This record gives sequence, C-alpha cells and structure tokens, in this order.
Amino acid sequence: MCRLVSYADSAKVTDNLWGERWSKLVANTMANGVSACTGLPGSQIAQNEAIRHFQARLGSEAIRIGQARGYKLEEIDHLPPETIARAGEGDVAALRAYDERRLSRVGRGSPDQRPSMGQDMAKGRRTEIEYLNGFVVREGEQAGIQARANERLVDIVKKVERGELKQDPRHITELRLN
Repeated sequence: MCRLVSYADSAKVTDNLWGERWSKLVANTMANGVSACTGLPGSQIAQNEAIRHFQARLGSEAIRIGQARGYKLEEIDHLPPETIARAGEGDVAALRAYDERRLSRVGRGSPDQRPSMGQDMAKGRRTEIEYLNGFVVREGEQAGIQARANERLVDIVKKVERGELKQDPRHITELRLN
C-alpha cells in the first residue's frame, strides 16, 4: 500500500500515528497563520528574521505541548523537533541550525507559494486558525503549558479575518510577547 500511495505523494509506514499527526500540526502552526496575517508567501516569511524566529516560538510551544501529551514527535521540516523547540526557546546553537535549514529552502519552488491559510485569507474564506493554533492553545491549557505566541497569533488572524486589521508583516515583526 505504501508503494502505491508513494506514486502520488510521499508516503511512509509508521506505528507512531499520533506523533506523526502532532508533528504535522506543529509544521502547520508555524506557517499557516503567519501567512494569513502577514499576507506574505513562504519564501518572504523565511527571509524575515523576526518572523522566522516567531515561527520557531510557535513551533516550540506546540512541540512542548505535544511532548507533555506523551507524543513521540517526528522530524519537522527535516529538523529534529528538539532543535525547533530549543530554537524557539532562544538556544543560540539551535536557532542557528533552524535558520540555516529555513534559509536553505528559499528559492526552491514558486516564490509566490502560500500556505493554505494564506490562500484562504486572500480569497476571503474563513480560516482554520482555531483548529490549528487555537487547538495548540487549548491542548496547552489542559497540559498546564501556556502557548502565548500561538494565542497571540490566533487573535491577530481573527482580527484580519474580520477586517479589523489588514494583512501586514508588522503584525508579527512588531509583536512583543515578553
């Protein structure tokens, strides 16, 4: 079955379904809402250090919550989850590895490619922010872990969605969480 599916897209056999699913959630929480509220495609997001580091913080929160829930996370964007978690927590070596990986992908694919939520926002459709970053916040509350960056992103995306704010990278670049 894996071979058959691999003809259409990448495929992998796993006995770690929940770890795989949470890892995919982490990847989506790092990209989708950021594109939705900034209006930027993935390549421009990656090139902006402040936004890229905010993404690491989003991922770090989601990873720590997933670990607290008992999930064994898989690689996320070809990085060990611990690297992203530590990068989002300010570890200099981890942040360097994270930045190198993110910047190495700039220029691959279409420069205008947007994550799905960025596409939804551009087309005036409702976003799934509550099912991604909002879910991380709620799971964090149950695990006793704050997800302040994810919570803040949910708030910003909802304001853009309602027309209270326009898409703008400054929603992230000027954000102060500490």
